[in-house]
Amino acid sequence: MAKYVYSFGEGKADGAGSMRELLGGKGANLAEMTSIGLPVPPGFTLTTEVCKAFYDNNRAYPDGLMEEVRQALETLEKRMAKGFGDRVNPLLVSVRSGAPASMPGMMDTVLNLGLNDQTIQGVIEQSHDQRFAYDSYRRFIQMYANVVKGMDGSILENILEEVKEHKGVEQDTDLSADDLKQLVSDFKASYRENLGEDFPEDPQEQLWGAIGAVFGSWMNPRAVTYRKLHAIPADWGTAVNVQGMVFGNMGDDCATGVAFTRDPATGENYFYGEYLVNAQGEDVVAGIRTPQPINRAKHKDGDLPSMEEVMPESYAQLVEIRAILEKHYRDMQDIEFTIEKNKLYMLQTRTGKRTAHAAIRIAVDMVKEGLISEKDAVLRVDPEQLDQLLHPSLDPKAEKQILARGLPASPGAASGQVVFNADEAEEQTRLKKKVILVRIETSPEDIHGMHAAQGILTARGGMTSHAAVVARGMGKCCVSGCGEIKIDYEKQQLTTKSGHIIKRGELLTLDGSTGEVILGEVPKIEPEVSGDFATLMSWVDQFKKLKVRTNADTPRDSKVARDFGAEGIGLCRTEHMFFEGDRIQAVREMILAENLEGRKRALDKILPMQKSDFVEIFREMKGLPVTIRLLDPPLHEFLPQTDDDVSELAHAVGLRFSEVKDHVAHLHEFNPMLGHRGCRLAITYPEVYDMQVQAIMEAACELIKNEGFEIVPEIMIPLISHVNELRILRANAVKVADRVCQEYGVKVDYLIGTMIELPRAALTADAIAQEAEFFSFGTNDLTQTTYGLSRDDAGHFLPDYIERGVLKKDPFVALDQRGVGQLVQMGFEKGRSTRPDLKVGICGEHGGEPSSVIFCHKIGLDYVSCSPYRVPIARLAAAHAALQDH
Repeated sequence: MAKYVYSFGEGKADGAGSMRELLGGKGANLAEMTSIGLPVPPGFTLTTEVCKAFYDNNRAYPDGLMEEVRQALETLEKRMAKGFGDRVNPLLVSVRSGAPASMPGMMDTVLNLGLNDQTIQGVIEQSHDQRFAYDSYRRFIQMYANVVKGMDGSILENILEEVKEHKGVEQDTDLSADDLKQLVSDFKASYRENLGEDFPEDPQEQLWGAIGAVFGSWMNPRAVTYRKLHAIPADWGTAVNVQGMVFGNMGDDCATGVAFTRDPATGENYFYGEYLVNAQGEDVVAGIRTPQPINRAKHKDGDLPSMEEVMPESYAQLVEIRAILEKHYRDMQDIEFTIEKNKLYMLQTRTGKRTAHAAIRIAVDMVKEGLISEKDAVLRVDPEQLDQLLHPSLDPKAEKQILARGLPASPGAASGQVVFNADEAEEQTRLKKKVILVRIETSPEDIHGMHAAQGILTARGGMTSHAAVVARGMGKCCVSGCGEIKIDYEKQQLTTKSGHIIKRGELLTLDGSTGEVILGEVPKIEPEVSGDFATLMSWVDQFKKLKVRTNADTPRDSKVARDFGAEGIGLCRTEHMFFEGDRIQAVREMILAENLEGRKRALDKILPMQKSDFVEIFREMKGLPVTIRLLDPPLHEFLPQTDDDVSELAHAVGLRFSEVKDHVAHLHEFNPMLGHRGCRLAITYPEVYDMQVQAIMEAACELIKNEGFEIVPEIMIPLISHVNELRILRANAVKVADRVCQEYGVKVDYLIGTMIELPRAALTADAIAQEAEFFSFGTNDLTQTTYGLSRDDAGHFLPDYIERGVLKKDPFVALDQRGVGQLVQMGFEKGRSTRPDLKVGICGEHGGEPSSVIFCHKIGLDYVSCSPYRVPIARLAAAHAALQDH
């Protein structure tokens, strides 16, 4: 028969620290602290299996649970030498949640349970303190009404405030025993009035009400939201901990506090915490009273006296326990403690939440202190946390007025004046003004404005929309898919759901890490990449096997990525170069040309521009591989859409307005992402790819000949679905490349490969590998074409899929390993069966997402490629993958 209840106390425990999944983090650690001899009030834990049964059986408990709880309560009574419900010597208990993963403040707690109009007399006799007894009773009624019965917490809080106002006092602690006794009576009357029933006097009814409430809180909105944000599975459930009460509110020789064994913001090795004299646990975190520091180390003039000064003996014992816990758990701990009549009790320890900066410093320091190994240090830092280090962030102490929320598409924080088009963003930046570019959605034509802006806000588009992908590549803060705003280009304003209007030129702040859109300018903290970061990343590179490249289209991006440890470029998108300055005009001339001769004239203008780009990128990536993707988007993306812009272009190229307008209409496609783009364009217009291959090879030849470079250009042909497409285009590319090498008198080892981004390409990868020397899986498009989803439109309904449990994660954020991943693995294995030395990587946005990187390691790919600012994240994830193999 299943065991549902585990007891702990007096140095013995049924459970252990290794049983987190069953006992929850709190229950496992209470058992562990008890076993290693720390002063823990005795109690028992109802396992997560009870929670699962509770939800599986329509909120009914499993058979046998009542009897197990009865026996555990008997054991607790013996250990505490008190009786539950006893009028003379009553046992009071706390009932707290404790999930396998730490979820601070997300679920419910009830303290002082067991009090009623009879047991209160026993508490008064035992404590000789009527004020303490009624203070505990009024707290219990407040918690029980709110947590168990769902009564609005402000109702009783307002009664308390009215009493304090009437008595002319500010603090709860200034109320007398008679005041608190009257408050208990007032609270009970309000309870009856609001809930239509009397406050329960039976301790057993109270206990089961509280247990049910804690299990019920697993599904409360804040807990559900927290789980989604931190990818905690709903089926884990929570445990419930019932523990004998110890009191921090019995007088001035009592206290309660919360502490971290190291500073959770900076990682500094100093005891960081706060406490309150004559208080209960929730007082410290609720902000009702100003907490006091636990030690003198960071004491400022004007601070309230520290615990080190007020309770030196208890403080010295706490310092000892801090050392024991760090040595035992080999990690920074977040602890809760209570002091009752100068006796210290430990109520909780858990691995402390920390910033990325602190995580790195603590990991490196603990290696130096001999507590952990370099491997442990690498595994201690969550790859996603590194995002905090690489972008500015909002000052957590700053006040902010949130207007709307979108998707946290690219991390960091940015403030600036609102502008609604890319040209103005560029112009205002030239005038030394900081701007936020606000668009319904962005297109490649907005790239110059995106580059100029401090941050980007879009109303449409998902986490891998154009705005999101490009912003991450640039390291720009971006909030995308913000459906809570309506953008009016004509009026040059945006309107929030609540009716707030922001006009052009007004200040906004974006938090790309949370998706918040905030009024005005909010102070920021600049990132610091410390020496500890470099130390940690040197260990990372010792352990990882998967190479990490970057997606970079400019020399600046290339340099940023190389500084972050990129081992080459996995995707250089040539079309982004076409939108800069006077180049777009030449591209448009090429598109509008009536014949091959006209197209070649225009391409001759573009050739030196492309070549100069490649020269600079090759220079930045000297000695490292560079994969250049030939033109991919459909031609209509390069043409103007408004009549004013069409008229301007017609004048520039010497054509009538109607001719240009007809050409734009002719290029219109109903589904351009599946239309005339990528290699399909080159089958129709081979001269476009010929020009690009010539530019790549001339840049390589010049650097090899003139500067002694070693370069292996990797020329990538996109959107192949049939080997015959690649056969034709490869032959063309080889002809051009060999001709250029001959003209320069230089030998260049170049590779020609393809992007696998269509299911048919993955399914026929063995045939395609006959013509390809490398594969790069374009997982953004492969996800679109496998699911039949448009990534820019799916942002409207994919959140519903996540909400309803249809999908666990957005497939554009984390690689769908079962579906898309299977195509990647199949394509990889088929390709290698034809060409054993085939070089294979991925270059979609998934290349910087930790679970996707781990998948790529497991199936044996050579590299992943991601935006420059995610390179350290991918490196760390690759090291985690390698270490998890062992």
